[in-house]
Amino acid sequence: MLEKIGKYEVIRSLGKGATAVVYLARDPDSKRQVAIKLIRFGDDSAAMSRRLRKLFQTEDAVGRRLHHSNIVKIYDAVVEAEQAYLVMEFIDGAALDKFCAINRLLPMHRVVGIIFKCCLALDHAFHQGVVHRDIKPANILIDAEDNPKITDFGLALNLHKDMSKDSTFVMGVGSPAYMSPEQIKNYPLNHKTDLYSLGVLLFQLLTGRLPFRANNPATLAYKIVNMDSPSACALNPSLPPGLDAIIKKALEKDLYSRYRNGAEFAKDLSAVRYQMLEEDQTQQDLSHFERVRKVEFFAEFEDIELWEVLRISVWRELSEKVTLIREGDSHRKFGVIVDGFVEVSIDGRVICRLGSSEVIGEMAFLHPTDTKRHATVVTLEPTLFLEINSAALDLSSDEVRERFNKVLLSKVLGRLRESNRVLAKLGQPAVQGSSAAYASGLTPPLELL
Repeated sequence: MLEKIGKYEVIRSLGKGATAVVYLARDPDSKRQVAIKLIRFGDDSAAMSRRLRKLFQTEDAVGRRLHHSNIVKIYDAVVEAEQAYLVMEFIDGAALDKFCAINRLLPMHRVVGIIFKCCLALDHAFHQGVVHRDIKPANILIDAEDNPKITDFGLALNLHKDMSKDSTFVMGVGSPAYMSPEQIKNYPLNHKTDLYSLGVLLFQLLTGRLPFRANNPATLAYKIVNMDSPSACALNPSLPPGLDAIIKKALEKDLYSRYRNGAEFAKDLSAVRYQMLEEDQTQQDLSHFERVRKVEFFAEFEDIELWEVLRISVWRELSEKVTLIREGDSHRKFGVIVDGFVEVSIDGRVICRLGSSEVIGEMAFLHPTDTKRHATVVTLEPTLFLEINSAALDLSSDEVRERFNKVLLSKVLGRLRESNRVLAKLGQPAVQGSSAAYASGLTPPLELL
């Protein structure tokens, strides 16, 4: 275990990246805890060592120019023959990548507050002539009060330098899923590339998925450059509608249509912030998850898939005699009864009554072209109904879509079999055939083939 780095007393390791190890340490002079990023220069690659030195010097030079409450402070930097280390403000918290999974999303009002502060931090960096170029969840830390701290300016671009003479300028840097179209195309960059990456992060923190996904880098790059992102509000129906326009503007492929600066981005976020509830929804989310986990319809769903289902659904508490679906309407609404009973009818005649774990409205959802409703569904008592957003399901993960298709097909076939039994009771006596032809090895009649 490393005990000291220079004059700093090492307490423990905080994490390891591709080129550096970060330690928690104590500054003997100020008595404060600090984070130290340690880079060792290897003997195997002189070119790599030179590049690491450049990245280190960039982070030090840029960091010392940035003085903002939402950017990690740089206290000290030391370059030695075999290593270099950067002494930074220690943030007692976690990186945002901890909150990107569908089952660990933060309440939306907290997400918007965090991104709002990041907008202002990037606006400050822009006015200092600095572009981060690698905005992603792992490079943004948050403390106990939800104050974000942007870190890792090692790949930052100094706009005040002559790019044709700046040897630290490397095209194509950044994390692929968060790269802007201009980064993908190796075009000259400005501060708007960071706003694009921040828009990707906002989308992910609100929906639990990236706006563009692919199985290989080439397909991902094509989608980022050429395709429109899906609607965040379709993927998460509980979001205020105004967020879609904000995210769309942040993710504009045309630089002239994208936000001009972080302050403008932050201003639009503040306009929708008041529409959101302040209370922490974590407990309610857990309660809904536990309730749905017991519903037989979702028995084969993995926990992570069930969390995704909850994010694309609306939890509806209905009184008795409420019409959920009406004959003649055209839509793809469907969902699962969590608790209660409904009655299904056609032309005012009852077909059946359905209770907990039964799905309703699945026929129009499954049909490839016909969305017209051919039956009416009315609640018979207070009913808890999980309404699945069809558009969001179309955009959800392959695993969730396949799971739904499998369970829905099973339900439809089960009901078809039951309908056949009912029809059989009303039918004429059946003709009794003979199995003698099979027993004797003779060829069965043509109509049975």
